Amino acid sequence: MKTITFSILFFLIFNFTYSQTKKNVFFDQQALISKFHTIDELEDMKKGELIKLYTERVKEVTTVLPYLALTNEAGVKLSDIGIKESSDHLKSLDKHHEAILDSFESTNNMISEFIPYADTEKIVWAILYFEEVIKKIRIGANGNF
Repeated sequence: MKTITFSILFFLIFNFTYSQTKKNVFFDQQALISKFHTIDELEDMKKGELIKLYTERVKEVTTVLPYLALTNEAGVKLSDIGIKESSDHLKSLDKHHEAILDSFESTNNMISEFIPYADTEKIVWAILYFEEVIKKIRIGANGNF
């Protein structure tokens, strides 16, 4: 349990540090998961591994969803979609990045506190569900829903 908590805190600190260098970007590639899983792969994993995957998927959904009407791609800058990079816009984006980090910390604390009590099969189901949502998000508005 301490390992999971330490990993989450390290990830948050690293993410916060990195996000400070990319103030004009909605979200970066680090917010996105790199692999999707099959049910068989997930069923072969231990609960601790599943909780880590669960946390990563929640992070991607909560990171990308607020910007979905603007972009579903990582690394997109304000100017890339025609928004002036004024100090007000940059401050607003920076405030949102800080708020989302606070939200991640709270969400990760909740996940590490309560999700270990969930049935493993329900965690697997939730991961698969989140991955389907992420696939739909990545397809975008012009994709084939």
